[in-house]
Amino acid sequence: MKFLSSPHPLSGHFRAALQRKGHLQGLVPIHVLAVYDAKLSNLFKSINPNVEPNPLLIRSLILKAAPRLSGSVSTCEDQLSMQREHLYPPEIIKTILNQQSSLPESIWIRAMRIPCSVEKIVEPLTFNIASNDYYMDIIAQQLGLTDASMVLVSRTIGKASSEMRLYFCAPVSCLEDSASGLLYSTEAIYSEGSFNSRASYLCGHLIYGDAILATIGYKWKSSDLFHEDVYLHTYYSSCILSFTFKFALCDHYRILIAKTPSGVYKLSREAILVAELPGSFTTRTNWRGSFPRDLLCTFCRQHRLSEPAFLTVNNSLESSPESSHMKLKLTESVNKEINGGGNVVGGSKLVGPRETFRCEVQIFSKCQDLIIKCSPKESFKRQNDAIQNTALKVLLWLNKYFGKLNMPLEDLTSYGDVLDIQFYSQLFYKEFALTISVYTFWHSIGAQECRLFDSNSMNHLKGMLEDMGCPINIEGPDSGISPSNGSLVCIVYTVCLLTEGEYMKELIESNEEFEFEIGSGSVISFLETVVTQMSVGQSARFNMELSPQELILASACDSERILPLLSLRGCSLECCTTLLRVTEPLEDRMEQALFSPPLSKQRVDYALQHIKESCATSLVDFGCGSGSLLESLLESPNSLENIVGVDISQKSLAHAAKVLHSKLSASFDTPSSTTNIKSALLYDGSITVFDSRLYGFDIGTCLEVIEHMEEDQAHLFGDIVLSSFCPKILIVSTPNYEYNVILQKSALQSQEDDPDEKTQSQSCKFRNHDHKFEWTREQFGRWASDLAARNNYRVEFSGVGGSTDTEPGFASQIALFKREDECPKNVDVIHNYDVIWEWSSIYRSRSAL
Repeated sequence: MKFLSSPHPLSGHFRAALQRKGHLQGLVPIHVLAVYDAKLSNLFKSINPNVEPNPLLIRSLILKAAPRLSGSVSTCEDQLSMQREHLYPPEIIKTILNQQSSLPESIWIRAMRIPCSVEKIVEPLTFNIASNDYYMDIIAQQLGLTDASMVLVSRTIGKASSEMRLYFCAPVSCLEDSASGLLYSTEAIYSEGSFNSRASYLCGHLIYGDAILATIGYKWKSSDLFHEDVYLHTYYSSCILSFTFKFALCDHYRILIAKTPSGVYKLSREAILVAELPGSFTTRTNWRGSFPRDLLCTFCRQHRLSEPAFLTVNNSLESSPESSHMKLKLTESVNKEINGGGNVVGGSKLVGPRETFRCEVQIFSKCQDLIIKCSPKESFKRQNDAIQNTALKVLLWLNKYFGKLNMPLEDLTSYGDVLDIQFYSQLFYKEFALTISVYTFWHSIGAQECRLFDSNSMNHLKGMLEDMGCPINIEGPDSGISPSNGSLVCIVYTVCLLTEGEYMKELIESNEEFEFEIGSGSVISFLETVVTQMSVGQSARFNMELSPQELILASACDSERILPLLSLRGCSLECCTTLLRVTEPLEDRMEQALFSPPLSKQRVDYALQHIKESCATSLVDFGCGSGSLLESLLESPNSLENIVGVDISQKSLAHAAKVLHSKLSASFDTPSSTTNIKSALLYDGSITVFDSRLYGFDIGTCLEVIEHMEEDQAHLFGDIVLSSFCPKILIVSTPNYEYNVILQKSALQSQEDDPDEKTQSQSCKFRNHDHKFEWTREQFGRWASDLAARNNYRVEFSGVGGSTDTEPGFASQIALFKREDECPKNVDVIHNYDVIWEWSSIYRSRSAL
């Protein structure tokens, strides 16, 4: 053993070994040789792949090779350390000691102890290292060992350039006979109950007994001992992702969080308590945080899996878009690189109107066994969109597994079928075996998300939230600019920990400019519910139940101060947010670029005109959304007395209730008001399900709704509304697919300075990412005519934005159905809808409890 010519990590260990006292002088722990020499480590892996999860096996390989080096190196009596057979001359040792004299007399190291028992908490640890000490010996003492030869060292956790590692004790049987063949049998070495599941999960090694997590060691091109206080509030490049965050007690929990797909996304957004892995990849322009492909690659690295393989297929359509025959051509290799923005490097281009892309993702184990394959049927105009959407499907499926690790195999398989995912259960469970060992931690996160953030349970109206003990205070004047589904919003927010009794308030998380897309699921539903009730410039304050302790500690600015507060009773989280700006969805921007007034207003004006001419006294708006049509009814002259809105989105209904309540109350208090409205109702329910309370209304409207449903559901709605609800008049509008090319060209002309939006407009198959279909004039005419004939209605066709005499017709096509005969007076009482909000001229406003 000799000093290396260039600054090498092992050089620092050799120098430190020479300063050890007594019989330890010059001895270097065997395990250190392999851990800090990459060439040696790779050689061992090629000899025995099992050394990857079990570093103890490295020792036996070194001991077998040592006799061949006799005359150069020798092992000590316990065969746990090695040294030069002929010690260095005193003058060399003296030179080293002189070099060390320039270093501080001692340094304090702050680390973490991870007990093997999951019943014990991870706790802080502080120890001192003198300038003439070997740091491995000091760590050994903290583990209750006599010297460094008994300490095993893990691979680096996170980035290879970091020195964050786990230090743990070699098993007793190994210490008794390290040369024994038992080294190859992990079952024979370790005592029962000593497996450290949390530490093993962090690094991928099999770790037994307590472990110490510390950032310390010798690095390349430096002779000084590198160290960082894991608990010190200093900025440090993350060992998990390529962004900067503050190291505190949160380190341990951030590392754990980064093991889940949702956690990787939370960290990429630096919003652990607020962000959630989005449920859909809508457009590159609206996506925030790391892209799905990058998230999936990071996840695989965290679990020591091979890099995911992306295979894209070019579907060359020989005929019309409706053609079912496709030519499949492999256009991308497995190793095609994509840059940080999610674009394919080299040759990523828009294809012709007859070409689309599909993507398949394959994930392999460390041993190159295929464990997951995702082959979606959806096609995209851009290759990158296909890649990102497929990657997100895999992430969502993995996130489902991590949210409920005890999920039955059939349920996991069923969810995989929904996302076009196949997985090989035995190989999959083998790769993620250590995940089960920290089940309590992940289960607490999953349970918390279900209780707090599930959209079905949390997207209630303001009054309902107050009844749940979660009051929302919205302050500031209504600017009239509010978000809708697909809008890109920007907020400023803070999340603080509140304690009861002796009132205390501690900042946990904050963000001065946080953007997300409404309806994409990229934030907790609770926050999205509140934001949809706000207008630009308004602020809101509301309380939430505590998130899991692990998430709070991972995001806390001062985690050491927060930790004791979490043990107090009556803690809660307070969130304060201000809506800074709202960017309308691409569909609205395309329409506004071509039409004045906007197409959405023209549709409403068309409906208002026919409502006025019909002299109707009752109206139901099927798929009322945020209530734009219902709001307009209050501002235009008509004979309506009873208005009703139905929708399945409670967030949209919450916004509609807020607006209608404000305007109806103001109108009622104004003596000169011309409105005849006596009652208004909002129902939560599906428009494909009948409710007798909406039977026989004078007029029904359904503006730009059916395209958000699957086609079979749109057909079902048509039959239900005309055969069961039986309105005298029904107005249905939907986009004209043939007009899209004009809208997109117009949008491109107004986006000369925004190449991202050009790309987004060009790649749109439909006007909105949420559209399940868009019909041509012929398809819409056939649907409406058949529907009218089956249910004894007559139908007239019209539209807004364009003309029947000019190709390609109207931008929005409209069917006006009129009933030919009287509907039956008696109907069975069926109540399938829930009353969400109710207003009457007598009782004013009431919300469902």
